[in-house]
Amino acid sequence: MAGFSTGEGSFQVDIRKSQTTKSGYQVLLRFSIGQHRRDEQLLISLIGYLNCGRVQKKLSKKYNTEFFEFRVEKFNDIDKKIIPFFVKYPIQGQKLLDFQDFSKVAILINKKAHLTTEGLNQIRMIRKGMNKGRIFCVTETETPSAAAFVKIGKN
Repeated sequence: MAGFSTGEGSFQVDIRKSQTTKSGYQVLLRFSIGQHRRDEQLLISLIGYLNCGRVQKKLSKKYNTEFFEFRVEKFNDIDKKIIPFFVKYPIQGQKLLDFQDFSKVAILINKKAHLTTEGLNQIRMIRKGMNKGRIFCVTETETPSAAAFVKIGKN
């Protein structure tokens, strides 16, 4: 799964308006892996392996093709199953940086920081630099790993 996640996985942090929280916002974490429809069974097997998640059929608007997505959204499953898995079996390359940021947000949620304005702003800053928002430069090393990537910030 770590190999799939390096190429096709996504660690996402969503901040949504909420009428049921004091801050007016809800912070949600999501881990997903998308695969071609021929690999549906492979994704379904992840549900049994991790004892969490679900598989959904999706449509790629960009390519007008069907694909399947394994998705985990329950915070307890993220915190107790997904994060420990990737600590034990680390991702390589720049996606490791996204996982590290994702994990930082999980720590903030566990500390209830997401319920404060300061904590919510901290999560917003972490989220802003994740995934496509990450700007980095590559340093010279013999083996590709997260150590080879240096986050230099977003303009």
